[in-house]
Amino acid sequence: MAERLRGATSPYLLQHAGNPVDWWQWGDEAFAEARRRDVAVLLSIGYSACHWCHVMAHESFEDQATADLVNSHLVAIKVDREERPDVDAVYMTVTQALTGQGGWPMTVFLTPDREPFYCGTYYPKEIFARLVLAISGAWRENRGEVSGRARQIAAAIAETAGQGSAGDGVAVLADAAELCDTAVGSLAGRYDARRGGFGGAPKFPPSTVLEFLLRHSERAVAASSGGEALAMVAGTAQAMARGGIYDQLGGGFARYSVDDGWVVPHFEKMLYDNAQLARVYAHWWRRSDGSSELARRVAVQTCDWMLADLLTPQGGFASALDADSEGTEGAFYVWTPGELAEVLGADDGAYAASLFSVTKAGTFEHGRSVLQLLADPDDQERYDSIRSRLRSARAKRTWPGRDDKVVAAWNGLAITALAEAGLLFARLDYVAAASRAAELIEAVHMSGGRLARTSRDGVAGPSAGVLEDYACVAAGFLALSGVTGEDRWVGLAGSLLDTALDRFRADAGGFYDTADDSEELIYRPADPADGPVPSGTFAIAGALLSYSALTGSAAHRAAAAEALRPLPALAARYPQAAGWGLAVAEAVVAGPAEIAIIGPADDERTRALHLAAGLGAGPGAVIATGPGGGHGTGMVPLLTGRDLVGGQPAAYVCRDFACLLPVTTAAELLALLRS
Repeated sequence: MAERLRGATSPYLLQHAGNPVDWWQWGDEAFAEARRRDVAVLLSIGYSACHWCHVMAHESFEDQATADLVNSHLVAIKVDREERPDVDAVYMTVTQALTGQGGWPMTVFLTPDREPFYCGTYYPKEIFARLVLAISGAWRENRGEVSGRARQIAAAIAETAGQGSAGDGVAVLADAAELCDTAVGSLAGRYDARRGGFGGAPKFPPSTVLEFLLRHSERAVAASSGGEALAMVAGTAQAMARGGIYDQLGGGFARYSVDDGWVVPHFEKMLYDNAQLARVYAHWWRRSDGSSELARRVAVQTCDWMLADLLTPQGGFASALDADSEGTEGAFYVWTPGELAEVLGADDGAYAASLFSVTKAGTFEHGRSVLQLLADPDDQERYDSIRSRLRSARAKRTWPGRDDKVVAAWNGLAITALAEAGLLFARLDYVAAASRAAELIEAVHMSGGRLARTSRDGVAGPSAGVLEDYACVAAGFLALSGVTGEDRWVGLAGSLLDTALDRFRADAGGFYDTADDSEELIYRPADPADGPVPSGTFAIAGALLSYSALTGSAAHRAAAAEALRPLPALAARYPQAAGWGLAVAEAVVAGPAEIAIIGPADDERTRALHLAAGLGAGPGAVIATGPGGGHGTGMVPLLTGRDLVGGQPAAYVCRDFACLLPVTTAAELLALLRS
């Protein structure tokens, strides 16, 4: 029994605590045990909501005979990739380099010196058992060859990963507009005009790319590239919102679609996807001048889903809902025509089947269908009733498991999305939820300017925060300050950014993903490419730029430019992995705008100006709000010297702290921001 996992804070590790495999947690003790026994190490990396991780666990790790093989021949280490993204990044790089692909569960065989020599992902039980014996035999009989291969692999990966960032940060800022224009053209060449998204199956929500394209469309509104960018956003956002990847009953998006038409998802639902997509749809609604009901509905439903299904008792947001329930993938979400009729009656059941594309043949396994909404309902009242009744019936099914650990970076993304959506849609409950999550991060994750990566049940986990944690939490705090007017969040963001500058900066420029005092791995990861979340490098660039815009700090703006150094090369090679860097570059081109709202918080005129600021905010714009009197708070110098105008609340629009004449009406502010 894997007793060593019982004290873990990771739900994924706890899922394996009852396995007959004698799992160890990652750490020096496990590798010391491998040296003592003179055996190789099995490193198994996955996460709680991962379907194929569950499959391999059921087939192999819960099987006594297979576990006996592992225990006899190896030291087995289990890692939650969400808790230790640094360990995951290092060995995923190796796995992709050696096999040409990656994924989870990741299965890596190491020497006791942490050097990898054989990699893969999911293995069926019989193949895995043979592999364990083969690895053990090679370790006993060909030690020199295995150890030599491991050293060569580790050295080659470290050398490649250690190459410095290309480019000049100052030049990136100067050439940002041209860089972004070129990237739009490159993305257009990869765009699937028929189904939305980029490339073929499987299709992942391109969250960072959509945010970049929205920002570009705002800046280049009069140019052809602006219309092209907005068309790619609209096509992709509509296709995802109408497809099976979007939960038509409960709101929220699954992690990806297994097909190229967004029909059948891989059913796990991640906080990071939904936080980013809620923001994308809110910004798309804003870009449509409020005319897109689809954008508004999806943004609101996704925020509602986060509050309903991911909110923890401590006020943070859980990481994910599982793909599986009742022992199979997707069982919670799929329907047959007969099940619809059983819940709704014959007439409404037939209507719902037509509305949601539920057929006898099915779009999923065993004649079941994933709900889609390919056209707007012709009877809104009937649709609302059907959706409500189906949601209530579904709630009686066996729920997917929930990974209830709180990840700092992903909660930072959620804080940003909820704060902005709360302002745009006048949802005070969203703002309150964002504030409570921020308070949890401050109270549990932060200590002495440092961040813990995770917490669970209000207790910080053992893993140090990585660069994306500092960046996304700082950005969330800055967004929250702009909505609530509480300037202490700016001060806390500043302390996190200062730690990032002190601990994550590379001597040759740019940023590492881990701090200088973090655990030493076979190399120190520094990957600027976006994955499903913004890379730490580009996320820190955005947070630094926002902080500079609020405070006037030239040093933080220079550091943001430094973080953008890898952008030109990455955008030219693979713009889909540079979306957030390009979004930050659009903010650079736009200034970004600095908007100061001055007036009593309880004054309707102040609130109208504040809403107008949110509606008219251009790429990367920052908002500060205060009561007036001309006094800066020290934390938000943007408010210094700003006061009421003729006794009325006023808005000041500035760039580089040079301000236009103040305006006192929402219409004037919107016109100014959109001019």
